Amino acid sequence: MKSIILAALALASAAALPAEAAEGDTVKAIRARGELLCGVSTGVSTGMSTLDNQGNWKGMEVEFCRGLAAAILGDASKVKFVPLEFRVAFTTLQSGAADILARTATWSYSRDASLNLDWGGVYMYDGQGFMVAKKLGAKSGKDLNGASICVSAGTTSELNLADYFRSNGMKYTVITGSTREQNQQSLESGRCDAYSNERGGLAASRTAMKNPDDWVILPDVFSKEPLGPTLRQDDARFRDIVAWTLNIIIAAEEFGVTKANVAEQAASSTNPEVQRMLGKTGEFGKMLGMEQDWAVKVIAATGNYGELYERNLGSGSPIKLDRGLNSLWSKGGLLYSPPFR
Repeated sequence: MKSIILAALALASAAALPAEAAEGDTVKAIRARGELLCGVSTGVSTGMSTLDNQGNWKGMEVEFCRGLAAAILGDASKVKFVPLEFRVAFTTLQSGAADILARTATWSYSRDASLNLDWGGVYMYDGQGFMVAKKLGAKSGKDLNGASICVSAGTTSELNLADYFRSNGMKYTVITGSTREQNQQSLESGRCDAYSNERGGLAASRTAMKNPDDWVILPDVFSKEPLGPTLRQDDARFRDIVAWTLNIIIAAEEFGVTKANVAEQAASSTNPEVQRMLGKTGEFGKMLGMEQDWAVKVIAATGNYGELYERNLGSGSPIKLDRGLNSLWSKGGLLYSPPFR
């Protein structure tokens, strides 16, 4: 009996110690390849993933992938961006032609449960709405009975649109496009009366219009659209790395750690949680098979969540989208990182 008790105590003690993680298959493949394959939009998702005139990728989701590359490879430039239309995005990920999708994909029950996909958290809480021409005179979605509505084919937006009109006893004609750009063009040309998408996407689309002031986003919000990095459901270790990369970016804002001061904070912060997050104390990098200072590399590449949002979607961008639900929990929003302990 004594030997059984001692053995049990030894096992319990071992379980309490930080373990060095085995390298998952996805991380192993990324390191062997020397670059992260990041599936993004076709380059027209302003604020999220855009290809500029010089051939440079920009946007919040683009920067998230650069932060992930910094975490895994130690170099934020080691990313190959794979432009994908939405209709092929999930199959491309499933085939292994991309390691991750950072492509405004809504986390939903059916996608999670039936497509063998996983999400590494939520980096933008959004909701669906309508954009119409001011001259149409519509004040809310209830004024669109009998209207023609542009929406992206095969998306949750198409399903939400059907639910909205059915639940309100209204009729509409659906006009589907394969890209956001196609829907914008159809709206501008008068092919449809309204364009329905996530409100963040609508705000981005409006900036691309010839005369942005001629268009208005109606106040209706009729869905929940949690957007985040999408992964195959076959590598729990990689999912943890992606999720904690996002948590690092969120927690950094809460603790006042920025792209400019992260090195100083890593050396001199007296906050115990910041010390653990930035690798000064504990063995938190080792637990995920990462370098001890991997969080420092992430923040040095992207800055904190507030910085990331403001320059791509907020007041420092052409979109100027209020943070709303994408504020920290301490400021009335939904952003919240689990503790580093």
